Amino acid sequence: MEPLVDVTALARSLAEEPPPVLLDVRWWPGRPLGPDGPPGLAAYRAGHLPGAVFVDLDRDLAAAPGPGGRHPLPEAAAFQAAMRRAGVSDGRDVVVYDDADATAAARGWWLLRYFGHTRVRVADGGYRAWAAAGHPVAAGDEATPRPGDFTARPGGMPLLDADGAAELARHGTLLDARAGERYRGETEPFDPVAGHIPGAVSAPTTANVTGDGRFLPVPALRARFGALGVVTGEPALGHDGAGTAVGVGAYCGSGVTAAHEVLALAVAGRPAALYVGSWSHWVTDPARPVATGPEPG
Repeated sequence: MEPLVDVTALARSLAEEPPPVLLDVRWWPGRPLGPDGPPGLAAYRAGHLPGAVFVDLDRDLAAAPGPGGRHPLPEAAAFQAAMRRAGVSDGRDVVVYDDADATAAARGWWLLRYFGHTRVRVADGGYRAWAAAGHPVAAGDEATPRPGDFTARPGGMPLLDADGAAELARHGTLLDARAGERYRGETEPFDPVAGHIPGAVSAPTTANVTGDGRFLPVPALRARFGALGVVTGEPALGHDGAGTAVGVGAYCGSGVTAAHEVLALAVAGRPAALYVGSWSHWVTDPARPVATGPEPG
């Protein structure tokens, strides 16, 4: 299944039986909880795709912050329970969307794929594209769908730990999905140490999408990743003749925007591994090296 669906095709599929389960994953990093909950919930109540269920990234798509980073991988049982509450079932299509650029929706897409759901897509352009196209929107409190029967089976997507990320940076291509100034170590708004994993290549996810939040066309994505050293048509992780792991992986601050990088790579036809703990996990061990400046180091 292609990882993206445009809003016109989505509208057609919603008129079929059974329609896909819609997950609204609007989320913004650093925004505090409001009086009624997370900011994404307020946006959902103001307007959402009809029938969509709100999913809170911090609560439903991550474990609690701690030694594993700011958005660690959730336990299979916890994720399964969250998805069942949202109406997700094994045999039914799922479409995930956020406000526009898929930064948050990609996290939902990646987790569902990692935990074994193969029929999941991201709505290209998100809520803004849907509303701009004149499709109907709903407002009000959260939907209460019939519980689903989704079974979480870990291992559906390639995963990196800190050692794997370091090895990939040396022998493959490790993409840093954060803004360039964070990669260079000029600023770090969320974590206690600034810089990047030595050998990683700066690849901000903002360059994967157009100004309205839609993904670049496939040829443009392939050209972008090719310029960064990514070869399409190869497995996410393999081995060279000496048995050294090679391939492509991505990390960011806490594993959210890196999922967007993995999604963009999937659109371009290139599977990639995700370092879920990302920089927020890397810097928990002071023995791990840190590079700064514009070069991989």
